[in-house]
Amino acid sequence: MKSLESGLRFSLSITLILLMGGGFLIGNQALQVMTENFVVSRLNHDAESLLAAMVIEPQQAVPEWRTINQIYNRPLSGHYYVVRFETGDLLRSRSLWDQTLDIPMLQPGQQQRQLVEGPSDQQLLLLFSGYQKGGRNLTLGVAEDMTPIYRNRDYFMGWFAMLALTGLLLLLVVQSVMVRRSFRQLERVRHDIQKLVQGHVVKLSENVPSEVLILVKEFNYLLCLLAKRLERSRNALGNLAHTLKGPLNILNQTIENVDADDQQKLLTQTERLRELIETKLKRARMAGGELSSSRFNPQKELPELIAVLNQMHHDKGLTIDYQIDPALNPFGDREDMLELLGNLLDNGCKWATSTVCCEISQEKQIVIRIEDDGAGLSESEINPLTERGVRLDEQVEGHGLGLAIVNDIVILYQGSIEIKRSERLGGLSVEIRLPNNRE
Repeated sequence: MKSLESGLRFSLSITLILLMGGGFLIGNQALQVMTENFVVSRLNHDAESLLAAMVIEPQQAVPEWRTINQIYNRPLSGHYYVVRFETGDLLRSRSLWDQTLDIPMLQPGQQQRQLVEGPSDQQLLLLFSGYQKGGRNLTLGVAEDMTPIYRNRDYFMGWFAMLALTGLLLLLVVQSVMVRRSFRQLERVRHDIQKLVQGHVVKLSENVPSEVLILVKEFNYLLCLLAKRLERSRNALGNLAHTLKGPLNILNQTIENVDADDQQKLLTQTERLRELIETKLKRARMAGGELSSSRFNPQKELPELIAVLNQMHHDKGLTIDYQIDPALNPFGDREDMLELLGNLLDNGCKWATSTVCCEISQEKQIVIRIEDDGAGLSESEINPLTERGVRLDEQVEGHGLGLAIVNDIVILYQGSIEIKRSERLGGLSVEIRLPNNRE
């Protein structure tokens, strides 16, 4: 599954890298253009000075060297000029020594510039323009060695690149910390969900970032809606069971006037209806008013369940012992586990003589063991109870319905059930093993 935090970090990192890289390239290009434009402005000034110092005579053109910057007279100084006349004559600065610069003939008013290779592998920025002076057309080219300027520029861009890279790394670290801190606010939602699963709260806190507030509100609304529906279902179940008890009692009284054979058949069926009604009422009482999505906490819930069973079977004077692994964490759905344990303990109380034992331990799986000291069942009676696909309530009178519900819950949790004779108490022993999913 994709992580929003990782995706956001990756996107921000790519964005910062592109921005810093683009900024570096644009800065480098801007510095290049600015440097060349500055040199071109200086070359234009030198060209105008050279043109002003140029003396045009009918047979020749000679610059007045006293008015020319002496750098053009120093050999290989990095500053050069070349003058080309329309007649093909060529005039060059002494700084070129025995070399020359090839420039095309331009019409007056035209101007071009280009980077060329000069003497001693110098990289020259050459500016040449077309002029007319003394009735003669000429092209004046002025050049300057860019090597020192480029060296300084590269030195500056190297430091700038190092600073930019350092800044990029710092920004990546800062944005990583900020993203982590921002997503840490969502930890509150995760903790609230854990508390909700464990039954400590009934809804999520709405003190969350606005981006997820609407989601939390919708989730809380759904929880409230489910809780109301569950409460209505429990109330409807209890009301239905209570409503059926009255007509069922009248039916039992009426059966007394029926023939003996028919009376026994009707009594059998009404007894099964009575067991169904009692089971539904027990389920409603055992479930209580907790949220249906809560985890079953055996240290808290089992004593309360046993107290309910003691009231239901107070006439038998039973002792219901229980033992819970102290390291056992809440597990399963609260309502499912209450129904499972309630049916097993209720069956145990129904058939026990004096003692029912409940043990919940934690191994690689969660083990629930219920034993009683009743008469128990024979091997031939136990075997059908463990057959897959068989409705348990059709096998053994009294144990069937409760064990059918237990078996459905065990299958739902992908667990296992083992029914055998109790070696310790002599009655029936039911052992449930459920996966130990620690979250």
